[in-house]
Amino acid sequence: MKKVEVMGLKMNKHLFVIIAITLAVASIIAGLLIGSVPIDPSDIGKLLGNQLFGIGSHGATDVTAIIWEIRLPRVILAFLVGASLSLAGAAFQGLLRNPLVDPYTIGVSSGASLGAVLVIFFQWQLPVMGDFTLPVVAITASGCTLFVVLLITRAASRSFANETIILTGIIFNSFVGALVTYFIATASSENFRQILFWLMGSVSMRNWSHVQLLAPFFVVAAIVLLFQSRVLNALSLGEESAHYIGVNVKRKRLIILTSAAVLTGAAVSVSGAIGFVGLVIPHLVRLIIGPNHRLVLPLSIIVGGTFLVIADMVARTIISPSELPIGVVTAIIGAPIFTILLVRQSTRGGKP
Repeated sequence: MKKVEVMGLKMNKHLFVIIAITLAVASIIAGLLIGSVPIDPSDIGKLLGNQLFGIGSHGATDVTAIIWEIRLPRVILAFLVGASLSLAGAAFQGLLRNPLVDPYTIGVSSGASLGAVLVIFFQWQLPVMGDFTLPVVAITASGCTLFVVLLITRAASRSFANETIILTGIIFNSFVGALVTYFIATASSENFRQILFWLMGSVSMRNWSHVQLLAPFFVVAAIVLLFQSRVLNALSLGEESAHYIGVNVKRKRLIILTSAAVLTGAAVSVSGAIGFVGLVIPHLVRLIIGPNHRLVLPLSIIVGGTFLVIADMVARTIISPSELPIGVVTAIIGAPIFTILLVRQSTRGGKP
């Protein structure tokens, strides 16, 4: 069994997968237990048994409300958002063969943010879409942003050079940031509060309706990307090599980019802009488990979801009864981790 090294300790890949799944389950349980109101672990079992299978009584009404209506949807949403951003980051990094690429650095996250801000500012409600207006517009905006970034990159370098993509993304981030600032400055007091609260990035005050908004997009896009793991492995050898072994590079690239943009737009539409998840988690997984996307993609889902659940617990408890925006926590945790990983990789003579 091939060994991998984690913080100086060697373990086989199967063991790492088991640890990742165990931590994911533990983080979800901890997310239900930890908060301003202490919850007995037995209450969770009773409630889930009653709500899902009709077994036994649901216990105290206030405990039921706290777990089922507040904490459980929040924890599930945090996991889905983290999984979406991490999987999108892994797809972008694999496709563009650059570990410094993520939905934020290439402007996709900013585009989704602009789409969501437009919906809030103009109070749009698309026909038939109803509550799905926000994620649909955010996804469309993220896709348009990606198209523009790649179009500018192609015009500037005659190829999809990694450095040009990142530079174009940074420029586009600045442009979109200026537009968002304009809408904030001209918004009414009510819209101003909604936009500002949303831009800080958070899963607080979210409920089952937000989970229902994100879940369909996540399931479809995640399934599509998981089936592209072989393609991403082939593309890691270069587009010419992939073409020679039978990969339709243009078609597969479009599928992967579209799916990653859908994940980003849907996640951003319900949680706001949250940085570092799509950058750090796939990079960490790849360093530990290797470059095989058959493992990298599903493990990015598990580890990314776990990371954001833990970050949300920190955000709502560290200055209790107040809360930090979850984006602040992910940046505080993610930036040092990525710096350490980058230094360790560089000192070993590898590319970041």
